[in-house]
Amino acid sequence: MTPIAEYQGVDEARFRSEIEPLARPAVLRGLVRHWPAVAQACQSPAAFCRYLGTFDNGQPVDAILLPPREKGRIFYNEAMDGFNFARNRVPLSAIVDQLSRYAHFDEPPSVAVQSTPIPDCLPGFVAQNPLPLLDPSVVPRLWMGNRVIVPAHFDESQNVACVVAGRRRFTLFPPEQIGNLYIGPLDHAPTGTPISMVDLAAPDLERHPRFAQALAAAQVAELEPGDALFIPTLWWHHVASLDRRLNVLVNYWWKGSLGAVDSTASVFGSLLHAMLHVRSLPPELRRAWQAVFVHYVFDADPAEHIPAPHRGLLGPLTPERAEQLRQRLIATLQR
Repeated sequence: MTPIAEYQGVDEARFRSEIEPLARPAVLRGLVRHWPAVAQACQSPAAFCRYLGTFDNGQPVDAILLPPREKGRIFYNEAMDGFNFARNRVPLSAIVDQLSRYAHFDEPPSVAVQSTPIPDCLPGFVAQNPLPLLDPSVVPRLWMGNRVIVPAHFDESQNVACVVAGRRRFTLFPPEQIGNLYIGPLDHAPTGTPISMVDLAAPDLERHPRFAQALAAAQVAELEPGDALFIPTLWWHHVASLDRRLNVLVNYWWKGSLGAVDSTASVFGSLLHAMLHVRSLPPELRRAWQAVFVHYVFDADPAEHIPAPHRGLLGPLTPERAEQLRQRLIATLQR
């Protein structure tokens, strides 16, 4: 697999002008090495947990627990009617206690706090550990546990993931590899977004032969404490926490900086709408509508031949025109 491109000494200006516009993954070495949290984690897991405890307000957080037989891989149960882990809401201090106990097990259960907004449970942490690359309105989220593996999935947002404690291996696949990743159900996924059904640690190429093509296009990086990774929107990413005792990551999701009008809208809804109305059409009609979609959605300028004052909904997508499109869509759905 190809190593992900690496950058040193990245500041906000360089990130905005040189890295983000490429829409390609990028390792940002040492981006948050100056964080006090990273310094404590490099000292020892116990030192980091003591540091975290100075901010903990006791607010319950979402956590999952996997039995040892799952080897940390978040996935479905055997019947695929549920998942292979149990959910719970407990204070962070309870997770810290679990991790401390499990550190003495030869084959411990896997426990993880996932996607917890840091200001809700650790007030004061962000002030001491800021990320100047992004607007302060972007809310950081906490991921903490022992060895956990998240199958390849995508986000609708841009993502900067900062390793604080332990090591993480990221394996990324370009968006166009979706057909080679054998994606599971859209409406029933253990991670909240669809996942690859292939076990990256032991891929069954007889059952999933096209996955070999995905591997050929994959990019990989291992991150140490203080390193960060930029994951562009819709890049599939498989994430493996490598350290046995403690792995901590802080990530930032945001939208809109590459020109989108509405930074909160979900394009996934458009996919569902198209599935509802297009997928069941006869093949010849699907091909016809495919040409229409390509022309109006993916071509550079479908209205270049129309005088600018008369382009209507095909004009530049200003907030006002976006609202006009939205209202037409609402009226269509209501009918």
